[in-house]
Amino acid sequence: MKTIVFLILGFFTSICFAQKQFEVFFDFNKDFPNQQSILDFNGWKATSNINEVIRIEGYCDSVDTKNYNKKLAERRIESVLKLLKSSSVAITKDIKKIAVGKDFEQSQVQEENRKVIIYYTEPSLEKPKSVLYESIKNAKVGERIKLSNIYFYNNSARTVSKSQTTLYDLLCVMEDNPKLKIEIQGHICCQIETDINDVSTARAKAIYNFLIRNKIDRTRMSYKGFGTTRPIYPIPEKNEIEANENRRVEIMIVEN
Repeated sequence: MKTIVFLILGFFTSICFAQKQFEVFFDFNKDFPNQQSILDFNGWKATSNINEVIRIEGYCDSVDTKNYNKKLAERRIESVLKLLKSSSVAITKDIKKIAVGKDFEQSQVQEENRKVIIYYTEPSLEKPKSVLYESIKNAKVGERIKLSNIYFYNNSARTVSKSQTTLYDLLCVMEDNPKLKIEIQGHICCQIETDINDVSTARAKAIYNFLIRNKIDRTRMSYKGFGTTRPIYPIPEKNEIEANENRRVEIMIVEN
């Protein structure tokens, strides 16, 4: 009996948890996450192996008084806690809630200061890497890799929710390979002439901004739109399959 107990205890004490963090962003003077952060939150929740949330910190930009911003930071923390609870994310009973307000080293980009940081733990077991992860990790300089399953709303740079898995695969490979540098390239379909609204650049920038929001160094990335100048199939396309192949975002390896 003692041997059995020893083995069971040995199993449980061998399990450890890695601490990670996720950031949620807010529009000016708002205490509920902005629309893009809600989409990012849903992707994070769906693709992360969250054990429990252990700490939440609230931040504000430099506008307004110290006292006002601390209160706003407190409201942002409570808003995120409600979002976590409604999404059935586990929260530790003695969770630490820290309203920093504007008393921290602020980014020159004000949008990056209006945030809540969620600190959480997850089992530190190695996850199997995706095909995209391995493709980017093993790619040579100059090679281009299509981001499959990235979808945008019509004539828009806003990704639909089912794109989140691919976005987080890209984030993961960028986090795990700090020497990796990329150019994000946007392409569109169907337009015989020019990309009138420069949608291809806006879509490439949307991927770039997603990585920036998740703390990937901007010096490791650039973005560019090519409109319809580099189609896989001649334009006008013969069918929707060809249109989908032309309507794409690719990653070009700059350094690896």
